[in-house]
Amino acid sequence: MTRRQHELGYLSDETLSALAKQFGVPLYRIEGLASFYTSFRRDPPPKVTVTVCRDVTCAMAGSCSAKQQLCDELSKGSQSDDVEVVEVSCIGRCDSAPAVAINDHPVAPLSLNELEQVVGLIEKPDLATHDMSPSFTAARCDPYPSVSERYSTVKQLVAEGEVGPVCIERLKASQLRGMGGAGFPTGMKWEFVRSELAEPKYVVCNADESEPGTFKDREILENLPHLVIEGMVLAALTIGAEEGIVFLRHEYEREKASLDAALQQARAAGILGDNAAGSGQAFDIEVFLSPGGYILGEETALLEALEDKRGEPRNKPPYPGTFGLWGKPTLVNNVETFAFATAIVNKGNQWWKAQGKDEFTGLKFVSVSGDVVNPGVHEIPLGTTVAELIELCGGMKDDTPLKAFLPGGASSNFLPADKVDTPLDFDAMKQAGSMLGTGAVVVINESHDLFELATNIVKFFRNESCGKCVPCRVGSEKSVELLESVQAGTTSATQLAVLSDLGDTLEQTSICGLGQVALNPILSMMKHFPNEVPQ
Repeated sequence: MTRRQHELGYLSDETLSALAKQFGVPLYRIEGLASFYTSFRRDPPPKVTVTVCRDVTCAMAGSCSAKQQLCDELSKGSQSDDVEVVEVSCIGRCDSAPAVAINDHPVAPLSLNELEQVVGLIEKPDLATHDMSPSFTAARCDPYPSVSERYSTVKQLVAEGEVGPVCIERLKASQLRGMGGAGFPTGMKWEFVRSELAEPKYVVCNADESEPGTFKDREILENLPHLVIEGMVLAALTIGAEEGIVFLRHEYEREKASLDAALQQARAAGILGDNAAGSGQAFDIEVFLSPGGYILGEETALLEALEDKRGEPRNKPPYPGTFGLWGKPTLVNNVETFAFATAIVNKGNQWWKAQGKDEFTGLKFVSVSGDVVNPGVHEIPLGTTVAELIELCGGMKDDTPLKAFLPGGASSNFLPADKVDTPLDFDAMKQAGSMLGTGAVVVINESHDLFELATNIVKFFRNESCGKCVPCRVGSEKSVELLESVQAGTTSATQLAVLSDLGDTLEQTSICGLGQVALNPILSMMKHFPNEVPQ
């Protein structure tokens, strides 16, 4: 379906009927997929579709007014009937807020605030080849000073015949935790899947970062794809998998080109193929473009999508390590985790521990957006404070004082400015009342209405709920209705007291993390900033 959508621009009734016949499945099942995923459309598209992000970082940058200015400007032209402007959830370009894409091609680092240039690009026939990639500073986690040295880690371990035991020993000793948000110990996960007897096994790289404020994996894939590939090869040889999949969000076409080139180079070098890295074991990696939706970042929803189903989370247990893709043991890690695994296996756990600041251990890629001079991705020692990170980004934009920040993306709790010296670390952020999550720091100055921003985030979770479980589906919708009515002045703010009990219900009864955190932003905002609540 994704290929048909790409070829035709939409999915007609005839196309869906043909697919149902081709794969021998009922038409209703194909219709169910087409209606579930956000990237599929059922009507012919206009000549140009302009998508504008509406989520928290872009809302802070004025996406609503910028969108209206764009519409006003386009209405003056003769081709306005051939242009469609639509609001969408996060497109992964929070460092260029308000983010905009034209026919699914992001124009970052331009933002919608560069209105004249964006309008010019709408009429540009070679838009697809328009290269505007941001610069990236070489990462300290990359152990290879030259291209010719890449993949030497797996080659050496294969030659020594110790891939699995060495990888698990070094990863467990380093205490590397999954960098996708959950923070599960990486070495332990690899060991669990290695011990499973069922075959075949799979290695899946979760590259579907879709949470507002999160875009670090995008930069790793574009600039350090070899570390991700080698991490997947090391994992495959450790657990005994012959098939790997990179599950990539569909908005990352630019990054896909970089990843595809790196995969071709790895195959040419013998790292992938029937005799992966000379191991005698077959292993190759394919790239699967996500059909869209924040929920697919949840590992079991991702697996459902890979099985051509609606991307709805599974009840757990069983966990993917025992019952994953097609019911077989599956190792799922995110982009950053695989990249760091390569570095740790190469350099050792003592090197990893030495990278942290003070008593903290390791490195972290962080995405910084919002009210800083230079938003972007930085590789920092864990233990770096939020204040130090802001200075690394050039300080506060327009010298406007800090009001609040989200340390771990839209799903994390708001923290006030007096917590700015909190170290960026899993445990330190938990003690401060929030979480490190994916390491997506959204910096907010005193010019913003925090109640409005928190409501924006709850709307995001409402919009992205898959609808499988009643608490999340209904609870997020009722929460948004209440928040909007309080904003409009038609409901007393005293009614917001119900959100605390509702938040507890969602946390305890929702199937996955989306529902469990959906109300955290508004509840934490009300806790730390009660004066921001409309009276």
